[in-house]
Amino acid sequence: MLTTIEKVIFLQDIDIFKHTPTEDLAHIAAITREVNVSEDVVLFREGEIPDAIYMVIEGAVRLHKAGSEVMIAGSKDAFGTWALVDDEPRVVTATTIERSLLLKINREDFFDLLSDNIGITQSLFKALVEKVRGLM
Repeated sequence: MLTTIEKVIFLQDIDIFKHTPTEDLAHIAAITREVNVSEDVVLFREGEIPDAIYMVIEGAVRLHKAGSEVMIAGSKDAFGTWALVDDEPRVVTATTIERSLLLKINREDFFDLLSDNIGITQSLFKALVEKVRGLM
């Protein structure tokens, strides 16, 4: 099990949280849950309503759509990120390709945290806007 400090250090390297101050990362770390998953486990499926974001500590997760690979999420990659701001159905399926240790943040827990902390909300939107601009 990771300590809160270890989770904060890990979260500092996750792109969606890169603008979040360390003290706010401690609040986020408190709502994360470690998930140990064996190989070939489906974490979520295309078309499902999003309920969490995942971050890879160790291992790898294949993101695929209709059988075609979209990307492989490895160490320090986050996936399912839009679950934090959007409730539209997932656009990919996520399947572990090896034994993996993940951090998971449930959407409802994150919303509860955001309702009490405007700083996290602001840093999250700044990171999301940067991502969208990067896609353009």
